[in-house]
Amino acid sequence: MKTNRRWTFPLGAAIWVSASLASMAVLAGCATKAPEVKATSTGWVKDQVADAYTFGFPLVATDIARERASQPGQAPLNAFRHATALPPVGAGGWPSVDTLESTAWLDVSADPVIVSLPAAPRGRYLDARAFDAWTSALYSSADTTPYPKAQLIAFVPAGWTDTLPVNATRVETRTRYVWLSVRVRVNGPRDVREARKLQAAMRIDTLTPAKGSVSDTTPVVAGAWPANGARQPAVPPLPAALSTASPGAQAEALDVNAFFARLARSLDDNPAATDDTHAMSQLADLGVKPGEPVQFRKTDALLLDSGLADARERLATVPSNAITKNGWTWFGDGVGIYGTDYTLRAYLARRQTATSTKEGEVKPVARVDSEGHALNGTNQYTLHFLPDQLPPVRGFWTITAYTKDGALADEKLPRLSISDRDRLRKNRDGSVDVIVSARSPGRAWASNWLPAPDGEFQLAMRLYAPKPQASDGSWAQPPVEWK
Repeated sequence: MKTNRRWTFPLGAAIWVSASLASMAVLAGCATKAPEVKATSTGWVKDQVADAYTFGFPLVATDIARERASQPGQAPLNAFRHATALPPVGAGGWPSVDTLESTAWLDVSADPVIVSLPAAPRGRYLDARAFDAWTSALYSSADTTPYPKAQLIAFVPAGWTDTLPVNATRVETRTRYVWLSVRVRVNGPRDVREARKLQAAMRIDTLTPAKGSVSDTTPVVAGAWPANGARQPAVPPLPAALSTASPGAQAEALDVNAFFARLARSLDDNPAATDDTHAMSQLADLGVKPGEPVQFRKTDALLLDSGLADARERLATVPSNAITKNGWTWFGDGVGIYGTDYTLRAYLARRQTATSTKEGEVKPVARVDSEGHALNGTNQYTLHFLPDQLPPVRGFWTITAYTKDGALADEKLPRLSISDRDRLRKNRDGSVDVIVSARSPGRAWASNWLPAPDGEFQLAMRLYAPKPQASDGSWAQPPVEWK
């Protein structure tokens, strides 16, 4: 008899609530005349501000991420920063506990950048992903080969025509900066040493060793970017109080002046796509132009803030093209290759720096059970996979339980995830039940138990290099059923 179910309040499976953050200091005054917001219709202008904010949000978020990664003590541009251990307890942002990640910010303004990656040993998943400054996917080895041979990848500016090394894969970027992520699978802390051997063999070089310095003032493609030494408008520094927040959260915390000032500065190095002409025209109407100072009139403050509030609400709402089945929500078509779907691009940029295409990774998330109630570790839940219906992947799959805020739970838990490597007990008909709860279901089901945090929590299922049926919705994750 079910008598001990606990939850705080019902949740809708399609709405994700985003925490509000305090706004930052107003941008300092500028000697140039402030542009006047065209207020022939206040409603129209408010919508224009919301649209411009949504359009530019990914670029502001990546600008913050790059700035943070370039601080003293971090890796410089065109150099790897390796995670040498699995994420600690309390780490936020839904971190993976099954991969070690090596990241780098690449600058292709002075010379093409050459990335050399070792071959993945037999059965060792390795995926290299690259994104431009707008979070659009440029490259992913897992799209075609989740267990690749040695890779030589050349990142070049669009329009660059010189010769590359033999066997190098050419990847063009219209933006000066590229974010690179290489993830290697690990099977628990004891396996970290083997993954680190692969990290030690990763290299980043410029095509011409003498070039590639950020002090080089000659762009590799004439007219592609302003000279590196050119003076750009200043933007307010990020407050120390938000130093541990994600880049997306930091971008969302900016007030309207600071946000658009940072956007204008970043546009100088990272131009928009050809299809973004209308969005760029809207920005120009607001007085936001690449590389130029931005300062709005004080009398327009309420109008601008109202548009900003509308945009933040938009980014807190799951886009209509999300796939929702059995209480799980994920994205398929359009992810990574957004075109003019600015809402989806900004929504995902708010939650992580860049999101892979559906061929590289699919990550369904569940926050509610089959009856629409918030998941709570006090209860016991079952994921019932029918025979031969475990997640269909070319790479591997995992299920991880996080706190309701997306952080890792107590390190004293026996495990933090369940994956395809676990020897899961099967039922007589070949089906598999995964048990999710804070308390152990007993020795008989220990192999199938995914420990959950006390209180409210959420589940994330990662499918690395998924098969098509996992991304198009023809295969669906089983509902999270309360027992």
